[in-house]
Amino acid sequence: MPISVALAVTGEIPILEVAAPCEIFGVNRTDLADPWYDFTVCGSDSAHIGGWFRPEGSRSLDGLVRAHTVVVPAYRDVTRKPPADLVDAVRAAHEAGARVVSICTGAFVLAAAGLLDGRRATTHWLHTDLLAARYPEVKVDPSVLYIDEGSVLTSAGKAAGIDLCLHLVRLDHGAAVANALARRLVMPPYRDGGQAQFITPPVSSGRDHALAELLPWVTARLDKPLTVVDLARRARMSTRNLTRHFNAVTGTTPLQWLLTQRIYKAQVLLETSDCSIEQIAAQTGMGTAATLRRHFNRAVGVPPDTYRRTFHAEPRAADPVVPSRWLPVRFDTYPRTARPAALIHP
Repeated sequence: MPISVALAVTGEIPILEVAAPCEIFGVNRTDLADPWYDFTVCGSDSAHIGGWFRPEGSRSLDGLVRAHTVVVPAYRDVTRKPPADLVDAVRAAHEAGARVVSICTGAFVLAAAGLLDGRRATTHWLHTDLLAARYPEVKVDPSVLYIDEGSVLTSAGKAAGIDLCLHLVRLDHGAAVANALARRLVMPPYRDGGQAQFITPPVSSGRDHALAELLPWVTARLDKPLTVVDLARRARMSTRNLTRHFNAVTGTTPLQWLLTQRIYKAQVLLETSDCSIEQIAAQTGMGTAATLRRHFNRAVGVPPDTYRRTFHAEPRAADPVVPSRWLPVRFDTYPRTARPAALIHP
């Protein structure tokens, strides 16, 4: 029997989060695996996709309880509680044995249903703080593309939903089928790193705090070997008092904030300049390329060279221009690991 997948739609739902599961599970691909999935849409009459489309022929939310896998896409306004009928239906489906999957802010629905208590989970990086604050029992990880907790799986924002759907295909039908499907979608079967590489570091706003003059002074001197003592001396306070103010203003320690700013400057230089890794290490106060690579990989989830290839605005002058039909891209390989779900730990 084919694996039954039910997509839960209610209220206003962004298009991309609906399109990903429809494309992967709802298109007949029996040439890749026979049987493919038995895909249905379950939703309320008030459902609108992207504010323009209304799903036709959908079943009621009660149909979720009969599905093997339930996919919960994002809902638009996370400042409001998720629809109660959707929360109840998702909880009932999980209690009946369904594998429940969320895309983007769909994690708020799973959390409201109590499915994420005591579990690791993720959502779009813009909303991870809100998810953690609203549901303190959830172990929120903002750095990954998706998390597999067995019967409950969550993904980061937008395109990360495609990554998670491919992961489900890999679990259900094997790596060869998932790789073949990825080729058809013109995407890699697994993306390097996590959503940490897309996160913009928080910047303190306003000038009504004790570090208002210090922070710009530091960011203008990231190439210098600054210490906590240097920062305290500049701020005319003790190191203990400085640490207290840093925690209040930035939510972290002086050294961690300094490292975050250096990583962010490295990201900007990798995106906008042709400086070598050694030059970027010097300009960001990292000292050596090895030190930059170690801290960058740990914070962002990918090496600086990989980040540059992904985000650099134009091809570097030193890189040869290769016709696209000759690009050495391989989609038939899969990172060697004992368990694909381990890939969520960058």
